[in-house]
Amino acid sequence: MNELISRFFNRIKDKAILTAWITGIILLISMLWIFTQNVQANYLMRSVNNVFINNDDNRRAAAPIRQKSDSADMIGFWYSMINTTDKLFVFAVFKDGILVPLGAVVSAEGKVSEIIPLSAHAVYTFSSLPESIIQMYSKRIEVSVSGSLESEGRRK
Repeated sequence: MNELISRFFNRIKDKAILTAWITGIILLISMLWIFTQNVQANYLMRSVNNVFINNDDNRRAAAPIRQKSDSADMIGFWYSMINTTDKLFVFAVFKDGILVPLGAVVSAEGKVSEIIPLSAHAVYTFSSLPESIIQMYSKRIEVSVSGSLESEGRRK
């Protein structure tokens, strides 16, 4: 009987140690993800600006913008742009199992004026994306912007 209880507690102890390790790893990854957001945003901004330079485009992303909202928004990064009031939202779309990086130029009124492919593969894939998908992402971005503009208005 005593040996049975001992084996039982050893099993529980082993499972508790394994669970603690898994929880610790997940916690560490989460903390790294949260605390490296600024670094990720800056590296992405440099990459986006390199795409603009390589395409002989005069636009440049200036600085990451923190979007404050009360609801779940699309996953991506917002950037202010040099010499304009437009903003750039960089996000990714899955196409054929591959992430396709895109940038949406958003006017000061909150309307998407253009969606730009941000890699060679994105240029190739962008032409095969259905117009309905592009319109859907445009509307989602516009709704996200209008929601943040409304919440800014409530704060003032």
